[in-house]
Amino acid sequence: MELWTKLVSILAAGTMVLGGALEEAAPQHDANGTLFLVNRQYMVTDAYEPAELVEAQVPGQVRQMRPEAAAALEEMYAACKEETGATLISVSGYRSYTKQKNLFAAKLRRVNNKVEKAQEYVAPPGASEHHLGLAMDVGQLNKAALNEKFADTVGGIWVKENCWRFGFILRYGEEWESVTGYKYEPWHFRYVGKELAKEIHDANVPFETWLIDYRVRVLQNMLKGEETP
Repeated sequence: MELWTKLVSILAAGTMVLGGALEEAAPQHDANGTLFLVNRQYMVTDAYEPAELVEAQVPGQVRQMRPEAAAALEEMYAACKEETGATLISVSGYRSYTKQKNLFAAKLRRVNNKVEKAQEYVAPPGASEHHLGLAMDVGQLNKAALNEKFADTVGGIWVKENCWRFGFILRYGEEWESVTGYKYEPWHFRYVGKELAKEIHDANVPFETWLIDYRVRVLQNMLKGEETP
């Protein structure tokens, strides 16, 4: 109880006596980290762009991602092909702020300028994980792409069950809509690194929920002088 009281005191005061450990304690604020959080609450500006992007060597289009995410995507696609025979394709990776602005404007026109309806599937500019170069919309060759039918394809079933092996998580689960703010997207996968992807996958909670728990654990362990597992 004493430890928890200290933790709450630090959080409530908004001061971090941990010095340089702030980024570790709040990884969702580290723009260069793989746990950087982007949603409608935490948005990037039009000046944001990843430090480095490369083109993933996989079938499909819009294949730019951060180098570590692109390498993991290539590994995941190759494993899916080997284990199931299905060919996964890239549908949409990195998007600039301007690109997202245009996509959102187009969606608004299609739904008669109903902002809430448009935001169910298309993030406003600044609120999309695609800005990070860590997210990929995945499809299966000659099958479904960017619709819920992808979840029932051989590739869709495999990638949901196995993405964690390669450092990815399913970002917008069907039962998480009230937390993420987005409708079910069985095609949208986010890279977080292999070490933590399995933990998030096993927890079966939205990324936002897991980040809160993770930050608490980091702070608790710092106060005890231990490393976070």
